[in-house]
Amino acid sequence: MAFQLRLEYGKFPYPFPRHGQAGGGSAYNKGSKMADIGAYLKKHTEALVKDVGIEAACEITGKSKATLGRYYSDNAEHADRFMPVDAVAQLENAAAYPHVTSALADLQGITLSYNNGRNSDSPRTGGVNSDVIALSQRFAMLMTEYQSAIEDGIITVNEAKRLLKETSMLQQVLIEMKLHLEEESVS
Repeated sequence: MAFQLRLEYGKFPYPFPRHGQAGGGSAYNKGSKMADIGAYLKKHTEALVKDVGIEAACEITGKSKATLGRYYSDNAEHADRFMPVDAVAQLENAAAYPHVTSALADLQGITLSYNNGRNSDSPRTGGVNSDVIALSQRFAMLMTEYQSAIEDGIITVNEAKRLLKETSMLQQVLIEMKLHLEEESVS
């Protein structure tokens, strides 16, 4: 049985950017590419605020809930409003993952090496074996979400958000595994 997969953003299919291609490819004109980039960054800004928590984000940045909400709102009146980089830096310092920085890197085809806690005095826990187990568990969770999402042949916005969350968690496990391998290779 053949079916078409598409990610939906509102009423329109939303192409996720591929490495080196802002907005999903050459089929889009320049204005559309910029809109796609804006929507992509707003989604990651929302993920960052929700990672930290809205109340904590307000306290950290000194901005109101309404102001923070405007930074990731998809309403046309807020289409050109983005979170200032100093606020992004403050929130990413408190977040479990650098959502916006990672999104910016993705748009440029750049691979980041995330070293959360690497320079801290406390020793890192676990090792490669525990990372392999966590990796297989995360991959299984991603595949479960994917299977659930493609059952009807359309990946909806909520399904895409769940897939994105699982993909980010899988990425974090891979980065931890990379760091453990780097530590073992120098010791």
